[in-house]
Amino acid sequence: MTRETVPSPFYRLGAHVPRVAPSAWVAPSASVIGDVEIGAGSGIWFGCVLRGDANKIRIGERTNIQDGTVIHVDPGAFAAMIGNDVTIGHSCLIHGCTLEDGAFVGMASTILNGAVVEGGGILGAGALLTSGKRVKRGELWTGAPAQLRRTLSEEEIQDFMSVAVHYSGNAKRFLSQCAPTQPDVL
Repeated sequence: MTRETVPSPFYRLGAHVPRVAPSAWVAPSASVIGDVEIGAGSGIWFGCVLRGDANKIRIGERTNIQDGTVIHVDPGAFAAMIGNDVTIGHSCLIHGCTLEDGAFVGMASTILNGAVVEGGGILGAGALLTSGKRVKRGELWTGAPAQLRRTLSEEEIQDFMSVAVHYSGNAKRFLSQCAPTQPDVL
């Protein structure tokens, strides 16, 4: 199998064609559909679905959308606006919300229409952030429905934000080194 035989992860929907920075990495098993923009140095990992059909999805620079995450939108005010240096953990559902620069969303979390995670705000693993809620800088929210659990130290905020730096480097590595192959025989 050669790179040319791998199906494209990008799909036009009507007049909308995804726009992707050359330095972004999108896994071949991802699906990026319609009105979607992905910024420089970002990574869209295996099995992700970004469906910009009813509104737009905007992803900033150096942001990582980890394996199995679904991002979708609703008409009106419910675009998905995801800033720079954002980390979205594995298997999340991100729907019609805003994740500001430097936000962190833990694995298997759900964020609903109109919700906001500010930069330096943390939504813990498995949380459900309901419509219209706001996680402020320095806050850790967990649970379903998510609630404020505690205030984070500046050191904790910086530790969480360092994940985006790691994943941006990993996206660069995958962009240059990942290619389909056949496994070696044992």
